[in-house]
Amino acid sequence: MLTYNQNQLVEMAVNAKVDHPRVKGYRGGFDGRARITVATGGITYSHAIGDCCMHIAGDHVEPGVSMANPNPDENMAVETFSCIGNPVYCLSGPAAGAKGYVTGTHGGIEHTMAYFKAEDLERMEGNENFLIRTYGQGLKVDQTPDVFWMNIDPRLLSVMNVDVDDQGQLRFPVATIIPAFLMGSGLGSSTMMSGDYDIMTQDKEANEQFGLSDLRFGDFVAILDHDCTYGPHYKKGAVSVGVIVHSDSFTSGHGPGVAIVATSQSGAIMPFVSDQANLKHYFSKMENE
Repeated sequence: MLTYNQNQLVEMAVNAKVDHPRVKGYRGGFDGRARITVATGGITYSHAIGDCCMHIAGDHVEPGVSMANPNPDENMAVETFSCIGNPVYCLSGPAAGAKGYVTGTHGGIEHTMAYFKAEDLERMEGNENFLIRTYGQGLKVDQTPDVFWMNIDPRLLSVMNVDVDDQGQLRFPVATIIPAFLMGSGLGSSTMMSGDYDIMTQDKEANEQFGLSDLRFGDFVAILDHDCTYGPHYKKGAVSVGVIVHSDSFTSGHGPGVAIVATSQSGAIMPFVSDQANLKHYFSKMENE
């Protein structure tokens, strides 16, 4: 059983609201075509964690509720402090009292996304206010000194099939393993404690080879030869693990977004493929505990 610095972690309230979608006009695609597409923001009813994030008539689509704080500095706190698996409570409207979970953050648009049950989404009006009980940044797991953790609630980690082998390597379940050369937009960021970076999906053969065609919202994935301790960059032998937070994209260098939860410069993470490595499965376990 993994143990962590429970007494050092800070639990703090932050507030956000549904952030309305925005459209600026046509957007150029990798194929030279311009498109106007459904994109980020608002409440997405049709796609949720566990659903395929590929082959969607949209671009960077976010599942569930897309939240932000109208004040940019306060929103940076929302996005940075929020960790995947943190509880989210609806404070207003017909769905007041409903509980959900943070599913990730999306850089650039600066959103924090949350999963709620379908019946709770149906009761929402699109201008709800939310309380997020943030917890997890600063996490250190006693058994993994060579792994840098971020953006994950340790209570989520506790229901996952994560352990350390006899060689001290962290065994982490993932839906697929991605080579370094497929990572695109977001490279050069100064930190991965907020936001995400994208898997490039413009090559159909690579999509099939590396299991991207059936990728799902909420999937955990491993990225080889990338260190994300600070900003993401190529480092041979490093391994990073993250969660798919938004859908595929038509834009060059873009694709499904990955919010990082664990990274090791020395390669102390050993990913293994599991069909249960998705937030939908783990949130169900959290609800039943």
